[in-house]
Amino acid sequence: MQALGDDDDAVGNHSTSGCNPPIVEDNDDLDFENWNDDDDTGGRVSSSDDSGYEEFLREMSDKDEKINSLRDMGFSEDEANMAITICGVDADLSVLVDSISASQVTEVCHSRNLSDHQDTGICVHWQVTARCFDSFGGRKRARLIEESKKKRKRYGGGAQGKRPSLDGSDEESMPLPKPMVGFNLPGYRGPSMTRVLPELATGPPYFYYENVARAPKGVWAKITRFLFDIQPEFVDSLHLCAAARKRGYIHNLPTENRSPLLPLPPKTIFEAFPHYKKWWPSWDQRTHLNCLQTCMAPATVTERIQQKLSSSGNPPPQSVQKYVRHECSKWNLVWVGKDKAAPLEPHEMEYLLGFPKDHKRGVGKTQRYKSLGNSFQVDTVAYHLSVLRGMFPNGVRVLSLFTGIGGGEVALHKLGIHMRVVVSVEIGEANRQILRSWWDQTQTGTLIEIADVKSLKDDEIATYVRRFGGFDLVIGGSPCNNLAGSNRHHRDGLEGEHSSLFYDYFRILNSVKSAMANM
Repeated sequence: MQALGDDDDAVGNHSTSGCNPPIVEDNDDLDFENWNDDDDTGGRVSSSDDSGYEEFLREMSDKDEKINSLRDMGFSEDEANMAITICGVDADLSVLVDSISASQVTEVCHSRNLSDHQDTGICVHWQVTARCFDSFGGRKRARLIEESKKKRKRYGGGAQGKRPSLDGSDEESMPLPKPMVGFNLPGYRGPSMTRVLPELATGPPYFYYENVARAPKGVWAKITRFLFDIQPEFVDSLHLCAAARKRGYIHNLPTENRSPLLPLPPKTIFEAFPHYKKWWPSWDQRTHLNCLQTCMAPATVTERIQQKLSSSGNPPPQSVQKYVRHECSKWNLVWVGKDKAAPLEPHEMEYLLGFPKDHKRGVGKTQRYKSLGNSFQVDTVAYHLSVLRGMFPNGVRVLSLFTGIGGGEVALHKLGIHMRVVVSVEIGEANRQILRSWWDQTQTGTLIEIADVKSLKDDEIATYVRRFGGFDLVIGGSPCNNLAGSNRHHRDGLEGEHSSLFYDYFRILNSVKSAMANM
């Protein structure tokens, strides 16, 4: 694959799946919790062995995010800082609220020695505040406790600092592998995994489900339970291309005899965009980009970076370097001039994600960023789907749910797999137009478009199964809005307004299986 920037006319083909910026509510997967090459944000590292500034950025981002959340709740910055100092930057937000609220009441009650009621110096439990109130009644203290309880209830606090899982279950979290390379990846020399699927899970139809890896506790355990107890395959696209994308995939496809798309995509920033070397400062050690977002950094961010660097020496002070690296990592900024950082352009994101050049051209820039940020990474998906080439030499019949801009379809096309028919279900009108335009230019099969998964009922599914003789592949990834994002209070798990659409994926898959069993 030719590097972008060497020849814009030679931009290769590219793909679909997503995440968002730290201030955007539907952030797919942007977090700063594990700053290694298995991090969902990917490009925050220069290599798996990087050290130094990555750890600083991780802690600074986590701390800033929690301070901002606590300030939004009405607490002061000093109170937020003190709670994080006491409980640690990794403490749950509800635990920090507990600590601040209990400290406020304890201040009022400082004349009593409450040390024997405190939780060994880590965080003060609500029992402390209750006992303090019982001993020292008063209107002010009662109001303080009541307001604090309301804040805890509103922002997800549980009794004794214990928090229920966000999807309403008590299931244990599913640990993510390190490195996040799935069952196998091209060039990975670790042990490959062989698996035996439950009889109910075997294809046809084959199915392929995708969503963000770093979901709230219990989510992947629940998804796994619904999808025939198949173990998820967690992959960070950082191992395949120059940008990170941590995703979980549950499927019943064979895992042997996979093959990658050729030529292999560029795996570092400079391999993809060599023209950026000219202005790239030596102290910005990134070699990969983070998870590509649904929107870009505002002008105020890049302007402030330029101001700070212009008023500093060369090299700038460590404090300025850390600030700039943090912003560049968070927003996927690249160096386009002296002291000048800028967001990626949409065609550069297309290139990194594996989509054809100008796949989304003709759509507004904001919509292009949004659709690309919520797409698959084509090279990753194509690697998994490559096993279908030998299984369906005459082509496949596909039911595509939550199609987006057609990442799964582009992957099949790049694999050379003929799509005899695709029934595509996608609610976004702009996305449907993009898929239709691409299809008309590249495909000869039948494309049927449906606007909403909720409108696809069993009788219609049975009609399509009879009409086309069944489906070979059911593919899709339901929305991740309530599973990831900077606004953690909207992370409602699979019970969220958008992410609950997973159950429609499950419903439709079962309906297809049932209709095909009755053929």
